[in-house]
Amino acid sequence: MGRASSKEDAGTLFHSLRSAYAATPLNLKIIDLYVGFSIFTALIQVVYMAIVGSFPFNSFLSGVLSCVGTAVLAVCLRIQVNKENKEFKDLPPERAFADFVLCNLVLHLVIMNFLG
Repeated sequence: MGRASSKEDAGTLFHSLRSAYAATPLNLKIIDLYVGFSIFTALIQVVYMAIVGSFPFNSFLSGVLSCVGTAVLAVCLRIQVNKENKEFKDLPPERAFADFVLCNLVLHLVIMNFLG
């Protein structure tokens, strides 16, 4: 009896999340897609390392940290660009995107330095 109600609760939760996400603006959905792609790329690299090996470990580490760092910066961009977030209401989206680009540039310069 408890399983039936938990399945119904899970279905209701999934339906409510899906309907709430349908109201999300397109620019936030694009950022979400970019975050998902970045995390997916990191997972592919981890699977490749598990299958083939991690001989140049610093290269593997650089690739994964690049993907994860980019995803974190994209989440920060999403938080800043979201109109419903009252904390960043005075920050224009252009400034948030410029911060994102500058931080990505610094991140990838550090990663290129780590590669050796």
